Amino acid sequence: MAATSMAAALAASLPAPAAAPAPVAPSYEAIPASMAKVVDIEAEIPLTCVQLDAMVVTKILKHARESNSTTAHGLLLGLDLDGTLEVSNSFPLPHHVSDEDDKSAKSVARYQASMLRSLKEVQADDSVVGFYQAITLGAFFNQTLLDTQAIHQEKLRHGGIIIVHDLSQTARGNASFRAFRLTSAFLDAYKKNNFSAASLINHRLTFSSILEEVALKVRTNPLLSSFLGVLTEPTRSEATDAPPAAAATSALPPSYGVLDLGTSGVTRNLEQIIEGIDNYRTEEGNLAYLLRQIARERSKADNHVAKRQEENATRIAQGLAPLPEEDVNRLFKIPPEPSRLESMLLLGQVDAYAKTLSSTASTGLVKMYAAKASFGN
Repeated sequence: MAATSMAAALAASLPAPAAAPAPVAPSYEAIPASMAKVVDIEAEIPLTCVQLDAMVVTKILKHARESNSTTAHGLLLGLDLDGTLEVSNSFPLPHHVSDEDDKSAKSVARYQASMLRSLKEVQADDSVVGFYQAITLGAFFNQTLLDTQAIHQEKLRHGGIIIVHDLSQTARGNASFRAFRLTSAFLDAYKKNNFSAASLINHRLTFSSILEEVALKVRTNPLLSSFLGVLTEPTRSEATDAPPAAAATSALPPSYGVLDLGTSGVTRNLEQIIEGIDNYRTEEGNLAYLLRQIARERSKADNHVAKRQEENATRIAQGLAPLPEEDVNRLFKIPPEPSRLESMLLLGQVDAYAKTLSSTASTGLVKMYAAKASFGN
């Protein structure tokens, strides 16, 4: 009793606990009308343009030039803003040449996660907006590219994009960069995993309607432009006895293109076209063989059904019970209709090679006429 009264007395002597302040309800301000289109939280503004930073362009060029293979690829990082996908950074992904696909895929995934985590630690852009792929002679249709982009368009904001860099154009002095994404018709057929002839007709799919091109522009850093401008300005030589031709020099002298007739790339281009046509003919032969097998099995199934119907009609006429209907699919293994995707991709490659050959040949023809005219004078 004494202990209880002492505790009560001590409690009474302590100051009363301050009442907890009532939580203030959060207040939200409406987004101003001027920023309503910029702050696109729900990704409702359609993507109309891709903007590549100059640093990203140089990184892709460097990776494609130094890579041992012609399949150099990597991830693009950035942000979509007001319908423009701004690509501000990129990093290459390792290329594995091995038969262990699962092990290579896990290794690439670990490397990708490590790079994104490191970029986040230094407060750099770590939002994946797509990937880039180096190609040769304009041909970029392949199954791996379509599978990767299909995953990106399902998981990334605005679906992500593919930046295609043509090495053969860069070798001729033209930095070729194009942006693509998959069309909705192809995505619908891809999700259903149905590329039969009927599906291609219903979706109106050809090799030219697999990808849609997005407008692309390159953003140059003003500081880089100023630096290059300084390098190209002529400066006086410090040598007092320098000849007049070398008295004014620059750290970055102007470059002049050599009159290259471009005949070396034509041979390689023709070889790729012939190889692509051979692959297409082989694929068409395989499809024709499978279709003949399907027609043969279906003919057997139809004959079996017709024979059973005829037997049942005879038994009914004789007053006997008809034989039970059997499952034709269990008796005859009718193969499913083969996919036409591979042949469609091969046609796309042949078309890309042909367009590159047309461009190269026309340019070379003009150069040859110019060379002939100059030699004639």
